[in-house]
Amino acid sequence: MPDAPEAGDGDVPGPELLGTRLRHLLELLDGDVGAVYADLGLEGFRPRFTPVVRALAASGPGTIRDLARAVGVTHSAASQTVARMAEEGLVVLAPGQDARQRVVRLTARAESLLPVLDAEWAATAAAAAEFEAELSYPLSKLVTEALDALRRRPMRQRITEALPPEAVGGKTKGSGA
Repeated sequence: MPDAPEAGDGDVPGPELLGTRLRHLLELLDGDVGAVYADLGLEGFRPRFTPVVRALAASGPGTIRDLARAVGVTHSAASQTVARMAEEGLVVLAPGQDARQRVVRLTARAESLLPVLDAEWAATAAAAAEFEAELSYPLSKLVTEALDALRRRPMRQRITEALPPEAVGGKTKGSGA
């Protein structure tokens, strides 16, 4: 099997490899941010923790649903991140107003990291702006547009509509049968 083309070599894959290429981009971005955390003495601290820490520092304790909304992720993603943060001693969970709610609070350990995290956040924002300036179109704007387009019409729907009926065992588009 031939090696995958390198970016800039003129043979760039099309939209059929979009998910794979986006995961690679995210791995590069998150990997380097994670490396910066390690350089700053925050070994094991993950990039996805910082928005949660910052949201809790700004607003105080909150539910996982509130955190998901504040950082722009699904409830499931926020719940998984909070669980991992609890394992790392960064947050504690307490029962909320009903049995389904859990209230998340920063630990003293997480609060002690705020000055370093704030400095890293500002540096990352500056580096991201510099990175976007090298692109023909701002990635942050494109990501927002992509998320909006998928909210309007999810990828599952787009794929299902593009499948020939015989590919799904005779099921017709939109029949659910």
